[in-house]
Amino acid sequence: MVLSTKQREELNKAIADYFQQCGYTQTLEKFKEETNITGDIEKRFANLLEKKWTSVIRLQRKVMELETKLSEAEKELEAGPSKKQRSNDDWVPRAPEKYTLSGHRSPVTKVVFHPVYSVMLTASEDATIKVWDYETGDYERTLKGHTDAVQDLAFDHPGKHLASCSADMTVKIWDFQTYECLKTLHGHDHNISSVDFLPSGDHLVSGSRDKTIKMWEVATGYCTSTFTGHREWVRRVKVSPDGLMIASCSNDQTIRVWVIATKECKVELSDHDHVVETIAWSSEKSVQSINDATGNDKKNALPGPFLASGSRDKSIKVWDIHSGVCLFTLIGHDNWVRDLQFHPGGKYLLSCSDDKTLRAWDIKNQRCAKTLAAHEHFTTTFDFHPSAPIVITGSVDLTAKIWDCR
Repeated sequence: MVLSTKQREELNKAIADYFQQCGYTQTLEKFKEETNITGDIEKRFANLLEKKWTSVIRLQRKVMELETKLSEAEKELEAGPSKKQRSNDDWVPRAPEKYTLSGHRSPVTKVVFHPVYSVMLTASEDATIKVWDYETGDYERTLKGHTDAVQDLAFDHPGKHLASCSADMTVKIWDFQTYECLKTLHGHDHNISSVDFLPSGDHLVSGSRDKTIKMWEVATGYCTSTFTGHREWVRRVKVSPDGLMIASCSNDQTIRVWVIATKECKVELSDHDHVVETIAWSSEKSVQSINDATGNDKKNALPGPFLASGSRDKSIKVWDIHSGVCLFTLIGHDNWVRDLQFHPGGKYLLSCSDDKTLRAWDIKNQRCAKTLAAHEHFTTTFDFHPSAPIVITGSVDLTAKIWDCR
């Protein structure tokens, strides 16, 4: 017998208590007779058998989870270079999170790093923007001014100005040194879902549920251009890195690329089967990876620029802008794709989704290289720091999280 005499007596009494609790009177009397239990069973044995039983099940589940994580870590170790050999280009976010930031009263809609300072911002449906120190996870301040959900945030290149847009039908420009609202831009007729600066910083663009895209002069706050063509809500607008084009995506299931100088639609991309939630321009470093993915050698290499799109059809597509052709599709998310960004190193495309995950896609091999269970609810937004190995995510669970990359 493995159990000691004392342990055996305690187990017998716990079993006897279980029979008593369940009302198995005859079985209880026979059991007490055979195990020499006399008198009443002490209170300390009440429900002890059930407690130990559930504890064992929890421990078994924990052991299985740890074994799965160990197996994944071993596979990653075999497949990839060691940490010492890994360059910045190979770094992807890893669990566990470094900090969890709580303070918003409604879902987090946008997270963004400041381009210079060691701070990050979160926007929320609670109509506020919060500033945090991403190195310590400390809360710094709240920017108030919008009267409805803040949908998007964008900094100009030096980080002097912040633009925010809201369901209150306004765009606000903030001085990020004094944290004061410099201008409030009126002109859209419905919820404004996206905003982005031109590289020069003297203009910004916004996309709205009123189906239009507007360009604004930062110095005066005047609307200088309106781009029309989408048939439904414009979900996201992104200015190309060279500042010559605007990409937009919409509930009409299309992506449009506009030439800023002529205000004309250069190409309309339509291969998604549902609302297109997000888009991202490729970086110069990702051009080689995309050509490798399509099998093009140096002679036939496409010059770019390329555009990635994420949709409620759960897919991610990468497009060649000049030809309007979908080069390849990445399948793996189990729910709407909500945000996209090319890795600063160019090897990966990162995405987050309503399936609660953040994923890193190996562009060259068109496969998911890393899946991170980021939040307990829909993961709505993320940002990858342009120079430091840090990623932030935001969620409907009211939190933002900071992740180290390695």
